[in-house]
Amino acid sequence: MTTLLVDLGDRSYPITIDSGLLNQNSLFSSHIRGKRVCIVSNTIVHPLYADTIKQQLTDYLVDEIILPDGEAEKSLSNFEKIMSHLLANGHGRDTTLIALGGGVIGDITGFAAACYQRGIDFIQVPTTVLSQVDSSVGGKTAVNHALGKNMIGAFYQPKAVFIDINTLSTLPEREFNAGMAEVIKYGILGDGDFFQWLEENISLINGKDNTTLAAMIEKCCQCKADIVAADETEAGVRALLNLGHTFGHAIEADQGYGKWLHGEAVAAGMVLAAKLAVGMNLLEVSDLRRIESLILAFNLPLCAPESMGFNEFICHMRRDKKTLAGKLRFIVPTAIGKSEIRDDVTEDMLQQIL
Repeated sequence: MTTLLVDLGDRSYPITIDSGLLNQNSLFSSHIRGKRVCIVSNTIVHPLYADTIKQQLTDYLVDEIILPDGEAEKSLSNFEKIMSHLLANGHGRDTTLIALGGGVIGDITGFAAACYQRGIDFIQVPTTVLSQVDSSVGGKTAVNHALGKNMIGAFYQPKAVFIDINTLSTLPEREFNAGMAEVIKYGILGDGDFFQWLEENISLINGKDNTTLAAMIEKCCQCKADIVAADETEAGVRALLNLGHTFGHAIEADQGYGKWLHGEAVAAGMVLAAKLAVGMNLLEVSDLRRIESLILAFNLPLCAPESMGFNEFICHMRRDKKTLAGKLRFIVPTAIGKSEIRDDVTEDMLQQIL
């Protein structure tokens, strides 16, 4: 078992990583202050793991909300469904929500926790690669809107994050690979040694070797925890975690949420960001090729949808929350393991790579 700390003073919380973690006794009790719990999950994950969690909660009054699966379900209508359920069933400020699922469940549950009675506790139990290495840590909570991804939300930290690596054994291959985009992102943006480690361990990762996966997840979580502790609300260095996301979010919004998985869109977005960096003479072509090769190793896309050109991208990018004072901001790699924020990217530069 590994436990990391997201250091935010009196709002600090642990990230616990282990195989078979959900079967361990007294896992939740020290992080639940009241006697009521509501598990929020989806139709895919709930049958797999909800009963295991409920066995740890016999001293509590447990309620459940089960949503449909998919990115399209991270919506205001499902947010309202959660609110209505909590109100109708008499939940108070001493209720703790448990987000059991991937990034969609974690994001919408965290946003509900931030808003219900102006804030109640929640715990993250991520069950996908993407949520384990990225979205469950750091307190970014949100729902999507037809005009933009994650545009309605709040920064709101969980009380704990429990990562059971065994949950990845039931993850579809496409979902596993999509999560690897966020893993690769950490290597590109700030850790060249980790990027090389990923290159050297492709076969073990694809083979779902538990020891290798544990090391990979721990490395990503530590990186995320350090960045969040330094910049909780994305005023500075945390923006680097958006590498590939300005392009990626545009793809998701244009194609319709769920047609491209988030990680797939981010993978294509990272390649576009790298091509932009090459065009700005900030990145060597050899580094672009290494990025493309590692992304391909996990069957992720290198190109945006053929239906998207400059006009489609720019329309969505102008609405992106990373736009500041009317200027588009991009995270671009300057080497494997280094990246920076740029707001001097012209539309001519974008048109050339798009």
